[in-house]
Amino acid sequence: MKLTLTEFVSLDGVSQGPGSPEEDTSGGFTRGGWLVPYMDQAFIRQAAEWLGHADALLLGRRTYEAFARDWPQITDPDDPFTVIMNSLPKYVASRTLTTGTWNPTTILSADVPAQVAELKRQPGRELQIHGSARLAQSLLAAGLIDEFRLVVAPVIVGLGRRLFPDGGPSVGLRLVSSQTTPGGLTLQVHEPAGTATYATYTGVSDLP
Repeated sequence: MKLTLTEFVSLDGVSQGPGSPEEDTSGGFTRGGWLVPYMDQAFIRQAAEWLGHADALLLGRRTYEAFARDWPQITDPDDPFTVIMNSLPKYVASRTLTTGTWNPTTILSADVPAQVAELKRQPGRELQIHGSARLAQSLLAAGLIDEFRLVVAPVIVGLGRRLFPDGGPSVGLRLVSSQTTPGGLTLQVHEPAGTATYATYTGVSDLP
């Protein structure tokens, strides 16, 4: 399976609490809900298309517990995500959970990157990470993420956990696609392209 990451980020890289002020208040975070003012039907269509490629979900504990609490309660018949989210197999990276309440759930502990690498060798389309920034950081460092799907909101949150914190790996990316929704979200798809490269600017005539 291909391992993909879908992440909502602000212009300054914050990924914490995009959906509501109460979504994730850890660390005293009070600026949640920053994505919602920019959401529109174009975003919903693209997000639903991405989710439609999933054969399983891979989540960190914090994201899993929030999803397990919220998704089973959604009954809107027009919601394009609910049936898929509730029925897909879920793999949860956690050192503290022993069982899951949002079935079907499998707990991954011990060497999570090795277990994820084994999952990637299984037949299927996509193993999708949603949110779960800390998990994404560790799998990025292990070189396991095959595609990044970033939904960038035109807002500077100013504080909160970032998807790519200081001290992370240096990774080059290749832009696969980019589009902007009427609400102002930029939907970017990137593939890893090895270690990031660096150079010195010597003038416009030297550029390709």
